[in-house]
Amino acid sequence: MKDLIFFFSTLGVFNGFLLSSYLLIFSKQKSLSKYLLGALILALSLRIGKSILLYFNPDLPKIYLQIGLSACLFIGPLLFLYLKSAIKQTNYLSKQEKGLLIFLGISAIILGIIRPYHNYPEFWNLYVVKSIYLIWFIGLCASSYILLPKLQKQYILNDKLSALEQWLLVIFIGNLIIASAFFLAIFGNSMAYYITGPLVFSFFLYLLAFGYFNKQWFNIEASLKKYSNKKIPQEEATLLIANLNELMAKKKVYKNPQLKIKDLAMQLNVSSHHLSQLLNDNLGKSYKSFINEYRIHSACNLLKTSHHLSLEGIGYEVGFRSKSTFFTTFKKVMAQTPSQFQASVRKETS
Repeated sequence: MKDLIFFFSTLGVFNGFLLSSYLLIFSKQKSLSKYLLGALILALSLRIGKSILLYFNPDLPKIYLQIGLSACLFIGPLLFLYLKSAIKQTNYLSKQEKGLLIFLGISAIILGIIRPYHNYPEFWNLYVVKSIYLIWFIGLCASSYILLPKLQKQYILNDKLSALEQWLLVIFIGNLIIASAFFLAIFGNSMAYYITGPLVFSFFLYLLAFGYFNKQWFNIEASLKKYSNKKIPQEEATLLIANLNELMAKKKVYKNPQLKIKDLAMQLNVSSHHLSQLLNDNLGKSYKSFINEYRIHSACNLLKTSHHLSLEGIGYEVGFRSKSTFFTTFKKVMAQTPSQFQASVRKETS
């Protein structure tokens, strides 16, 4: 039985290295989603490989433990960034996201040099390991924050999950089960759970391989292809952005709660894909974020001047369909609620 567990576990890790190598190096089509998925699978493979070696060889040299734990540092952030790139259909990382990955990489290298695991095992076990798992946990929470509301909306509307949503759900659940196994092993002091992670990973990897090479299920590359062909020339982009801002300022089309990207694109005499690419590549925003920012800024002006309108009325006035959506979006953009913003304005003018 032990030999069988070892076989399936190591086979999963070996396949993980093959799949990540294909995504990162050998795949002909290049995209952010492929790189993030490849990096995620590579980090998981290193972490799982370390667990297998430790489980079957407790006297394993500490350098392998250090490598496995360092790779574990990236799993949560990479999962979040991959899901975000897929859901929002972006083909770039923001400066903050790049900075996070660089910071984690530099931190792992510096810590490994000044306090290597083989010299400071107690320090790693007491502080570093717990910090790494905390980052993994935060990554899972952040991933659920962007994924579950989308799935919940589909459930409420009684719609079937799209191929992309099914794929992303498998990615998330697989990572959640693997993380849970390791959390129970580390914090529950049970080696039985420690080997569960590698076994789940092996099964999870076959699902990934099936999903990735089954185009009827996994279609993210097609959805992102329009962004990776070529960027809009800078001169054209500058003119389009100026026309777009003029349209928003003069006609205030954002006040229409039914406004769709195709409607806005039609007024600019461009295609929906062209406008979407402009917003993503040149402004770093999704269509929804772009429209909502105009709505919130308009709401701020009304909160300062239109005292006869209720907060709910202001939300409807600027284009929101519901009070809850208005309040949630306002807090996301302004980092405070409409009532808090209004109170601060009154305090400044009194």
